[in-house]
Amino acid sequence: MSDCNFLNTCMKKESYAVDTVVRHEKTVNSSLAEKDIETFLPIRDVVSHWKDRRKRVKFSFFPGCLFVNMILQDRWSVLNTRGVVRILGVYGNTTPVPFDQIDAIIREQAGIRSLSFFTQGREIVVINGPLSRRLGQRNHHKEVKDAYLL
Repeated sequence: MSDCNFLNTCMKKESYAVDTVVRHEKTVNSSLAEKDIETFLPIRDVVSHWKDRRKRVKFSFFPGCLFVNMILQDRWSVLNTRGVVRILGVYGNTTPVPFDQIDAIIREQAGIRSLSFFTQGREIVVINGPLSRRLGQRNHHKEVKDAYLL
């Protein structure tokens, strides 16, 4: 059975979460950009401490994950990219990430903050949606009916 019930659903560009080999997010991002596939890789700056120095290092908000904006028909081009494991979804079906969740990540990256109940830097687990069971680090949240959008 095809993922496309109607031609319109396959021709509409939507954002999808892509599972990658951990620590290969930037390489996959570059490879997808070379294929003219629109990507979004949320990055955070972390100060790493060594014995003799400190250095600012860029890490992915979601280790092993990036976002692509594509029509569903382009999924094979994404899946055939070196370092891509799968397109995340629910119950084995590719599921688009709602725009408001992508927007919340973009706003977080831009430094727009809100009140917090958890301490910054605390590790979190996403419990629902295409990013479920993904680990991340808490930098921002928005409370919505017993859930947190990160």
